[in-house]
Amino acid sequence: MPLNPGEARAPAPATAPSSGALDPTARRASATETPPGQGVDDLQSDPPTRVPLKIEDWLTVIVMALLALITFANVITRYFTNQAFAWTEEFSIFLMIVLAMVAGSAAVARDRHIRIELLAERGSARRRQVLAVLAAGLTFLTFAVLAVLSTRLVWDDFQYEETSPALGLPQWWYSAWFPLLAAAIAARALGLMCRRLRRPPASGEDAGHAHPGAQA
Repeated sequence: MPLNPGEARAPAPATAPSSGALDPTARRASATETPPGQGVDDLQSDPPTRVPLKIEDWLTVIVMALLALITFANVITRYFTNQAFAWTEEFSIFLMIVLAMVAGSAAVARDRHIRIELLAERGSARRRQVLAVLAAGLTFLTFAVLAVLSTRLVWDDFQYEETSPALGLPQWWYSAWFPLLAAAIAARALGLMCRRLRRPPASGEDAGHAHPGAQA
């Protein structure tokens, strides 16, 4: 029935939003929920290792702290005196190499190095196990050879009394760390290979452990 011009219309009853019109933030939250039976601690837990991974973690913290302090001191000195410490660049390069190798050791133990997911996480469990063991074995072989060759380099530096270019320190003081860290990475790769021989990686397991932006 038509209403009079002065008669007000009753407001229409509010309808609940449909499931397809959810708030975008709610959809993102639901998409990133932890799967049932798998907590956040399970995704971030370290694998069982005989040598604690806290060794690499603490070394990483210490080296990064030293790098920050050295760089900050160099910036302050250059700002106020227009001069820089002669030893900072040489020592910073050495610390960055140590940092890369220590972090590489932790990444090998946690199996968080970059990988091609299409190859590493697809197919049968047997195929994934073979690829995981092969990758860990090649990593072990590479760093075992590097440890042997760098040991020869340290001996040459010691025998011929090579000195560093900036400070004139014995070069073997720096190069002696390379075979030790390369052997540590080789040992971590050997441990990873043994774990993969006992238990193949589950499909998508590594994607849950690694950072999404760090995979290729």
